[in-house]
Amino acid sequence: MRSSSNPAFRNLSGRGGVGYAGFGNPQSAGMPPQYGGAYGYQSPPAESDRPITVDDVVMKTAMTLGVALVTGVITAIAVLGGAISPYPPLIIGFIVGLVTSLIVIFKQTPNPALILTYSAAEGVALGALTAIVSYLYPGLGLQALLGTALVFGVMLAVYKTGAVKVTPKLTKWVIAAAGAAVLLMLINLVMSLLGVPLGIRGNGPMAIVFSIIVIGIAAFMLLLDFDQADQMIRQGMAAKWAWYAAFGLMTTLVWLYVEILRLLWALNDR
Repeated sequence: MRSSSNPAFRNLSGRGGVGYAGFGNPQSAGMPPQYGGAYGYQSPPAESDRPITVDDVVMKTAMTLGVALVTGVITAIAVLGGAISPYPPLIIGFIVGLVTSLIVIFKQTPNPALILTYSAAEGVALGALTAIVSYLYPGLGLQALLGTALVFGVMLAVYKTGAVKVTPKLTKWVIAAAGAAVLLMLINLVMSLLGVPLGIRGNGPMAIVFSIIVIGIAAFMLLLDFDQADQMIRQGMAAKWAWYAAFGLMTTLVWLYVEILRLLWALNDR
């Protein structure tokens, strides 16, 4: 499997059960025989046994996004209504999300409880963050959500039509660009604590350009995530790994949403 810039998808090669070469002959590929009681065939296997499908990935991704959206909307309404302060859910949500994401990544586990917990925690954190920005600039949160959905849809269309091929060279470029962006943000954080920020965060021209670049990187990461999910399907990995594919897409979408929200804030705070 090709390496991905998204750490959630690394080290998954070798976990596949059914090779793509045997797709036309299920039994020769290690798949169970066809099902149908009228002919005395076997009962369908459990989800943990059967190969992953596109529908599995779509359904699990919809569930993770749905959980994040519900918790985010509830948190944003509570914050804007004055029921709670935005900072506790913001901090706690990001901490819980970080911890659960690290567990999922380092244990390489498709545990649905952990992945849904991550989605719920990120939804709470992003809901609080959106409420803060929306309080200053009403409607900005909805714009960021629509922008994220638009980028996702465009990149999915780009991937499905083959307009941009996910090659090893492209993968290396995206990984390098993502690593450089994260490194610059860490350096900027340290320099800001010392009182000499680099100017890549905030509302200045350099910050706006940097946000646009990072949004572009996150968009291309979606291409790599789509390709990794496709590779999982071609390898015939167990259906439970659809949760892991959904988790990988979710981590990229969280980053994309935050960067779009930051860009909109910078453009309006001038």
